[in-house]
Amino acid sequence: MSAIVSQEVIDSVIDWADGLGLLGLAALSSSEAALQPIPPDPLVWKMVLDADTGSGIATVVSVAVLSSVMGAVGGYAIGMYAGGWVLERLVPESTIKRLNVLMDRYGAAGIFIAAVSPIPYKALAWIAGAGRMDLRVFVAAGIFGRSLRFGIPGLLLGVYGESMVESLNWLNFSLVSFAGLFVVIPAARWWNSLLEE
Repeated sequence: MSAIVSQEVIDSVIDWADGLGLLGLAALSSSEAALQPIPPDPLVWKMVLDADTGSGIATVVSVAVLSSVMGAVGGYAIGMYAGGWVLERLVPESTIKRLNVLMDRYGAAGIFIAAVSPIPYKALAWIAGAGRMDLRVFVAAGIFGRSLRFGIPGLLLGVYGESMVESLNWLNFSLVSFAGLFVVIPAARWWNSLLEE
């Protein structure tokens, strides 16, 4: 869904949220998990780099995780009360079918997969709400998944800071990108195969 939003809009929203500090991060994280398409990850990374203590980094990651999961609970409520209508208008039918297979086959693990990956977490939250998935399981899987999604980059950036960003020269970036293909290609095949079943 973020493909429908220009980079200019994304940058301006990130700047606006950054100006509000942790409150802006909470607003962006929670609204992204419930409805809007702009991911909070760039803001999390920026705030982690700006933090000067371990507790500051932990606070940024915690706010991102908890507000994102709270937003997903809002998405769950949207699914409970308007799931079909919202899904039909905002999510491609092929994605809905894949997400339904993901929920049917993997349950809480499917929520975890969406929480930690680029799979649309909000759409899975709508489907979980429409299907009345156990809310406690939904929240637990979301906390675990979002903790990994925001926590691992937060830890790496917190430990290595600007040196990690600066070390991403074209050669390193190319090597990482090439290695990433070994993960992305099978993941894309798996995602596409969900429709075949």
